[in-house]
Amino acid sequence: MRNVSQHNPFIFNCETCRTKCEGISKNAYLFDEDAEFSSLYEQKLIDYINQNTVFKAEKTTEKSYPDVQVVSQNKVIFYIEVKVQRRTFMAVQKYLPQSNLKPSETIALNESDLLRYFEIGEKIKEPIFLFWVLLSRPCVLKGHEEKYYYRLVSELKPIWEKERNKRKFKRKSGEGDEVNGRHLGVTVNYHFSLNELKNWKKDL
Repeated sequence: MRNVSQHNPFIFNCETCRTKCEGISKNAYLFDEDAEFSSLYEQKLIDYINQNTVFKAEKTTEKSYPDVQVVSQNKVIFYIEVKVQRRTFMAVQKYLPQSNLKPSETIALNESDLLRYFEIGEKIKEPIFLFWVLLSRPCVLKGHEEKYYYRLVSELKPIWEKERNKRKFKRKSGEGDEVNGRHLGVTVNYHFSLNELKNWKKDL
């Protein structure tokens, strides 16, 4: 199940790495800042699609749907949810030993988002893609500022069904999770391996 993509055959050994990623929790989770940062990449992806393909990409109008909708002949043909990964889950082997994931390969997203897209995907015929922007992981980036990975939600569901709680981690709430009296920060993440995703090799 794990080696679904030939693009990502690597799993780096963090013990031998000379440029280890930060392994200390940041404790301050600035929801507004993270949302604004992600929106920059949403717009970059929209611009790329509009400038380089025959399709039209735009912000999704349907509430709770993925970030971007791609249109052809005035009809939505697929959706894209954009996730930006700036930190590495360095303690994944400590907290999720049953996952068999190493920090270098681990990628995360809000589990509630994942479950919502599973539900939406069962209701509509249009495909839903999850699109990750990977930053600040020297072993994977190797001279690149960022790399992009994607997978259909329908292709991720069998992995989730097989692994379930082995890949789920709930962190403590921290500064910035609450906005205007509402808890908006992500505290329960679900994790996949880069080896389970496909590498999108173009530049935004």
